[in-house]
This record gives sequence, structure tokens and C-alpha cells, in this order.
Amino acid sequence: MEHSSAPHVLALPLPAEGHIKPMFNLAKLLSHRGHRITFVNTHHNHNRFLQFTDLPSFLTQFPNFHFVSITDGLPDDLPRNGALMNYYPLLISPSARSLFAQEFRELFLKLVQTNGEWQPPSCIIADGLMSTIALSVSQEFRIPFIAFRTYSATCTWVTIHMSKLFHEGSLLRNNEENMQNVPASIPGLENLLRVCDLPSYFTLLTDKNLNRDFFIVETLAMIQASALILNTFEQLEPSVITKLATIFPKVYSIGPLHTLYKTIFTANSSSLEKNGRVRKEDKSCITWLDHQKAKSVLYVSFGTVVKLSLEQLLEFWHGLVNSMKPFLWAIQKELIDGIGNHVPLELEIGTKERGFMVYWAPQEEVLAHPAVGGFLTHSGWNSTLECITEGLPMLCWPLMADQMVNSRCVSERWMIGVNMNGTCDRLIIEKMVRDIMENQMEKLMKSTKEIAKKARDSIKENGSSYHNLENLIKDIIASVPTTATM
Repeated sequence: MEHSSAPHVLALPLPAEGHIKPMFNLAKLLSHRGHRITFVNTHHNHNRFLQFTDLPSFLTQFPNFHFVSITDGLPDDLPRNGALMNYYPLLISPSARSLFAQEFRELFLKLVQTNGEWQPPSCIIADGLMSTIALSVSQEFRIPFIAFRTYSATCTWVTIHMSKLFHEGSLLRNNEENMQNVPASIPGLENLLRVCDLPSYFTLLTDKNLNRDFFIVETLAMIQASALILNTFEQLEPSVITKLATIFPKVYSIGPLHTLYKTIFTANSSSLEKNGRVRKEDKSCITWLDHQKAKSVLYVSFGTVVKLSLEQLLEFWHGLVNSMKPFLWAIQKELIDGIGNHVPLELEIGTKERGFMVYWAPQEEVLAHPAVGGFLTHSGWNSTLECITEGLPMLCWPLMADQMVNSRCVSERWMIGVNMNGTCDRLIIEKMVRDIMENQMEKLMKSTKEIAKKARDSIKENGSSYHNLENLIKDIIASVPTTATM
């Protein structure tokens, strides 16, 4: 592809780890196919990215990549080294978003006005939660805006439906005594989702709900995009993807994206996996796993956002230890309220008999390890997809955002895990760990193997996700103005 006609894609992720990772994988795939990429991070995340990335090596393999950073809209002296949830409300505030939008527009203008071998951006691929910012620029400069929703197709459909209801003034009633028995009445999901499974920002009907308002505004902007990209595969959520195709002109299901990426970069994936992280991984846990029996270890991680109280931490720990199953726990002290800078000493000492604790694990490598037999998870979508790909049963403890929807699908639609339904009691945790690692393992493994095969098939050259990625690439190329001369 000649430089003069190469598409220039402006990639804009939400400034959160779980959103940056899939956007980065997508951007690398596009770059590999000749697209020029300008990847936009906030200053904070860009600095973290550079800390764990061999930039010269990366740019040798991806010469069409350009990294830039802009403000996140928060004061420079505001600490950002702790958990994202500590400053997330400020991050989505109107004032912060306004500053972010202003700098994003200024960045776009610079890219348009700069003379060089790169033509101006021919399209914007933005996280669905950055839609207002991307849509404004795309409309002003008349270029396509493609939304990349890093949720499941099911939760994307739920969010769109609920956002429309709120926008129309049709509020959800939540005064029933037992919300677990109240159907959510989402079209196509009537027999699956209950009100308690919906994202909490749609069920807490307070007059002022910044989080809910943020999601509604961004979702309503997102449905004005020229296309939608989803990190899922057609065989996993076929009926919901069909429904989304009635809203968006085009829908590209290209997941599991992390597996598709590895498939295309098989030859040099080991060197590439070092790049793109924003925190240090502790590889010592792999050595520990190497000495465990096959399918014997329960991997435990609640992601980068979910916070636990000290009481919840202790209940989980006692349940894990009493289950008599070896466990590997990725535990971040900044996500535990009330422990300061150290995990309680009794947990570290007690864990040595049966488990292993690390600050952060190389999760994809852990889930693929033959010693791992199950995953206790917060049900974030990246974690859910990574577990689906490896064919492991899940014990789900969802708390926020899309996690309840994902967990419900895991336990009731795909039958590949068990939902804890908010339980945090050591006796129940002990029993449920034994269930997925022993009592129900054979039944669960049958379902997980079937879905894992469908996931692997989707990213083969004749698979649906591979085919959809090809279509996305062709459509982006077709959007490049033929008169471009730069």
C-alpha cells in the first residue's frame, strides 16, 4: 500500500486498563495491514505505557504507529497512582470531559494541518464511552466515527435499550421486595436477565446519578456511529448481534481479540507480548504453577477496578484455604480498603501452605497454564473472554457495570460457570470453590470445551471474526478520500 493512500486511523480508548488493552490489540492488527495509527492516551496512562514497553523494538515491528497523549481533564497535582475508582467520578465529570474534548479537537487539527507523509485521519475508532468526543470531531470534519464497545454484545444491547428508556422518561421501577425474581424485560432477553442483573447505574433511581447520566449520554451518541466493533464472536451471542445490526449500519464482531491478535502474530508473539502493558507482571507465579498438578489450581483475580473491604478479603481467603484447593491470587493492595500498603501478615503466611499471592499476574499465560482448572473472577469482559478461550469454568462474583450481565450469561445462558449472586461468606465460598473444581467440574467442562472450540474456530482464516476483521479493514480503506495527496 502506498503511503499516499494508506488509511490513517485515530484510535481513542477510554483511559482505563480494561479498555486500553483491546483497543491496542485492534490498533496493532490494523497497523499490521498497512493502516497508519495515531493512538491517543492520557498523559498518565501514556507514561505508564512507556514504562513497560520497549518502544524502539515496538516501532521497528510497527513503523506505522504513532503515540500521542493529551490531558485527562484533571488537575496535574491530583494523585493517580491508586485505584482508578478513587478518581473515576472526577474523570467522567463534565468539566474533565470538556477539557479532554478540547485537547482532542486541537490534536485532530494538528494532524490535519501537519505536512508530511501521513495524510490527515481518515476515520476515528473510539471507545463507546468516548462517543460524544469522537462524534463531535467526526461531524465537524466529516470523517467516519466507528465505535468500539469493549462490553459484550449482550451488555451493549442492554445499555442501549435502557438508555433509550431513560431518555424517553420511562423509568425502571425498583420498589419490589425481591429484585432477583423481577424480569428485566429487555427485548430478546426476557427469560435471561432479572432487574438485579442490570448495571447498577440503571437501577439506582436517584435524581442525581453522574455515572448513569454519563453512560446514557455516551450510549446515545454511540448509536450515531457509522459502525460498531465488538470484542465477541458471532457463535457466542448470535441473536443479540443481529439486534444490534438493526441499529448500526454495520457491526463487526472480531473477538476474542486477544486470541485473534496472537493467531496473526504467531511468529513473533513472544516479543510483542512485552509491549502494551501499564503495570508490572509478577512471573514468579508461573514457576509456582509449574509445580502444581494438572487442573488443580483455582486462579483468583478481581481485575483492576473492583474494590474489596478487609472483611470481604478475609471471607474469600478463609473460603479458599478451607476448600483445600490450591489457589493463585492476584491481589492489589490499593484495591483493598483498610489494609494500608501491606496484605495482612497472617494471609501471606497462611497462603504459603496452599496458595500463592502476587500483586499482578500475566493473566492470559496463567489461564492457559495446564495447572489451572478454574477462575474466580469479577466477570469483567476481558477476563470472561480470556477464560472462555481457554475452556475453564468460572466462579463469578460481579459487582458493577457490565459484570452482572456477563455473570448471568456465564451461568444461565452459556452454562460455563456459577454465579455467586453477591455472596461473600466463607462457608459458601468454600462450597462453591469445591463445586467448580470438583463436584460440578465434569458438567461445566463439557460446556466450556464446546464454547472454547467455537471461539478458536471464529479466529481461523475461514472463521467469522477473521472474516469480519477483513471486512472492517476493507471498509476503512474505502473511506479514504481518493483525492488525498499527502
